[in-house]
Amino acid sequence: MMYDVIIVGGGAAGLSCALTLVSSRGRGWQWAENRNYMLFDKGDSDLNKAYLKNVPGLDATLGKELLKKIKKQIQDWGGLQVMQEEVVEINNKDGFYTVRTASGNIFSTSFLVLATGFHEFSIKGLELEIMENPKSPKPGRVMIKHRDFEVLPNLFVVGTLAGLSSHFTSCAGSGVEVACEILSRMAGKRIVIHDVPNV
Repeated sequence: MMYDVIIVGGGAAGLSCALTLVSSRGRGWQWAENRNYMLFDKGDSDLNKAYLKNVPGLDATLGKELLKKIKKQIQDWGGLQVMQEEVVEINNKDGFYTVRTASGNIFSTSFLVLATGFHEFSIKGLELEIMENPKSPKPGRVMIKHRDFEVLPNLFVVGTLAGLSSHFTSCAGSGVEVACEILSRMAGKRIVIHDVPNV
């Protein structure tokens, strides 16, 4: 099946990217309506083990509770399919990316976002430059070399896999930044989504 965007990874960066993408719906932008998005989430985000006390504007909360809250926000917008499958191979052909899961399912997309975290990157298929994450406090963490989060045309990397520090706001911000870039390319003009209160 063909998707407009596929996100691999359901942590802070992947979910923030997904939330920004789906929030383009219902705004009267014809180019944004009827887009379909897919997110692969194995449920192993490091946020499940976090206790967040220094996120601006957020009361102290367990990371697993924040993950649930973001997922609920995404669900309220609609337009995102979530699969709890492991992606094992990605290929690029004729400008589209093909994603194959461990169970043999195959999906295609125009835009691909990698948000699998910095513990390892074992997805086969693409020749990506894997290197040590210089901002990790622990050795052996990895990142994918990129330029402004773009690794190949319309293939992006976010979060700690992009070489960022493991703070929630850093990772979430990279997901939002990449989503805005993807939406801008879809629209053919610069897009940043802001909401204002109805007063």
